[in-house]
Amino acid sequence: MIRNHLVGASLPTRRSLFRAAALMGAASLTPGLAGCVADGLVTGGTGPERQSNLDVSPILLVATTRKPVGNPPKSPYFSSERGRGLSFAEVRLSAPDRSLIGKVSSVVSGDWAVTAVPQVETGAGAAAAFTQAAFGRDVLIYVHGYRESFASAAVSAARLSDGIHFRGASGLFTWPSAAATFDYGYDRESALWSRDAFEDLLKSLASSPSGGRINIVAHSMGTLLTLETIRMLRAEAGEAAMARIGAIVLAAPDIDIDLFTGAVERMGPDVSKITVISSTNDRALELSGAIAGGVIRAGAADRERLEALGVRVADASDYGGGLINHDLFLSNPEVQGVVKRAIGRAAGGA
Repeated sequence: MIRNHLVGASLPTRRSLFRAAALMGAASLTPGLAGCVADGLVTGGTGPERQSNLDVSPILLVATTRKPVGNPPKSPYFSSERGRGLSFAEVRLSAPDRSLIGKVSSVVSGDWAVTAVPQVETGAGAAAAFTQAAFGRDVLIYVHGYRESFASAAVSAARLSDGIHFRGASGLFTWPSAAATFDYGYDRESALWSRDAFEDLLKSLASSPSGGRINIVAHSMGTLLTLETIRMLRAEAGEAAMARIGAIVLAAPDIDIDLFTGAVERMGPDVSKITVISSTNDRALELSGAIAGGVIRAGAADRERLEALGVRVADASDYGGGLINHDLFLSNPEVQGVVKRAIGRAAGGA
């Protein structure tokens, strides 16, 4: 993910500006588009939303291949360095102030925040510890993209889960991004290096007798990690494991379209689980495509080309009003609705 660095603590961050845009609601949308996103389903008219489980109990289940900072952990809790295998932590968050004054002040101060990481478990028991913490509940796992710190990834996971009013366990799989503009290569290699650990986590969740469904929302470079891991899971653990996988939402996938095509074609009937949120005016994907040799990224491909592969497509091209348009699923309620409906379809078996 590409971010603008603003100098001085008094200036609003890019994330806070997204928050302000979200508060503006439909006023920020292109006229005539407030009723639907092109995933074949109409948004709106679904009645009052329920409170998210994360808002009631602000604990984020984190699985990571980042190196922990300190023992016991101290801020920033997890670094950009690669750790020794998978680690697990129950991360405590502070929820945003829901009052009118709080919403206004959050434009500058931010909304969700990491407040504590009481304990980290690293090694063979990490995947099982995550699974036990989520026992009996559906799980939403967010996999972040390029140029993300642990803290920014945790905030994004919280905003996503709360934004779609998810009622199960909220999780984050965070890999060792350098969180720096010019470390694209390091980030890509770190994401791919994390495949085995992510597969171990998914295997543990899929083998749990709790019966909870595993939903995955991956963004940008995280979609490469997710798609490769799901392909490995399907090949090694088979249909029983895949049956526990619910929705797989790939938001702005930063994947070479040819690589994406080859991976999806090997998914068999499980391709129906995949929803792609694309945008042909995503400036971050234009840049990464240039870095990667000029091959178009899957998240910037034409809807028809993606649909021909058998995936569902939500074309959010008309929803971006900014310079980058790379993480609309975090800032735009209509695009968030695509994620919510994908999870709802998975829960209903449709």
